[in-house]
Amino acid sequence: MILIAEHAGKRVLIGLHPEPGVYEIHPPPEIDVRPGSRWLLMCPLCNADLRSDLSEDLAHLDMTCGGDPHRVYFSRVAGEQATFVVSAEGLLHDHGIHTDQYVEDLLHQSFR
Repeated sequence: MILIAEHAGKRVLIGLHPEPGVYEIHPPPEIDVRPGSRWLLMCPLCNADLRSDLSEDLAHLDMTCGGDPHRVYFSRVAGEQATFVVSAEGLLHDHGIHTDQYVEDLLHQSFR
């Protein structure tokens, strides 16, 4: 998955693994992604800001799986492993070792 990423005045295309819970990133070679840095993530087609209203540290993407709408929340802090898949029924899956700080807010979320 390709997104626009912006930090410290630099704006680049960055590759993220599309599978929730796989934390591989592929920045351009000249970009140093320092652990703990918070990145602004945007859609490469429409430039929509992907920041979540749940937390300053989360971004979100909407997707459809098997005809059902889902929202995927993921950390925009480099090195932080926290991803959540939310459906109309509520939280479906969480992935990563840093989920505890967000899970309370996400337990009450649903996406339609």
